[in-house]
Amino acid sequence: MDTKIRYEIEFPINSSPQLLYQYISTPSGLSEWFADNVNSRGEFFTFIWNDSQEKARLASKKTGEKVKFKWVDESSKDTEYFFELHILVDELTKDVSLMVVDFAEKEEVSEAKQLWENQISDLKHLIGSV
Repeated sequence: MDTKIRYEIEFPINSSPQLLYQYISTPSGLSEWFADNVNSRGEFFTFIWNDSQEKARLASKKTGEKVKFKWVDESSKDTEYFFELHILVDELTKDVSLMVVDFAEKEEVSEAKQLWENQISDLKHLIGSV
């Protein structure tokens, strides 16, 4: 198996950081745009898409700013991969954007970025930021 490479994409979002944080840090918020359904038990989140599911551990969070989920294996042990959603606020303009940090196989990075663009587009529609 190839090692995955890290990539980052930034999306401008017309929203308050507080509202945006609710959509990136809670199971109910994430299930509205990121996955078909999201369940949490303690620090573990289960992301469900159609008939597949992935489990991640909420590795860190900073209220109003960012969340980091580490993917875990079948025995709930951390893998080396994670995804992070980081809310950025420009000090001068107060413009808000969402920075996504994720991993993908080298030949799948553009496909993975496209998937994020679609998901963030759903998020923008949800919060009225279009």
